[in-house]
Amino acid sequence: MIIPHQELSADALLGLIEAFIMREGTDYGFVEATLPEKIAQVRVQLDTGDAVILYDTVDQSFNIVFKDQVPREERSS
Repeated sequence: MIIPHQELSADALLGLIEAFIMREGTDYGFVEATLPEKIAQVRVQLDTGDAVILYDTVDQSFNIVFKDQVPREERSS
């Protein structure tokens, strides 16, 4: 299920983004970005629609993924 990030409180959204960043261990290239920079990058991707928040009702977990990685059946709901 796609969760519109605009419907989350600012604190909830920040918590989701921080949790995502901390567990992903994403490679940001040659220069490591600070936590605030990473948060800003994810926030821009959510704001532009390049990324979405997916909630798994079975596992009761979330992930932030690029929109083109969303399973087809999730896109129509």
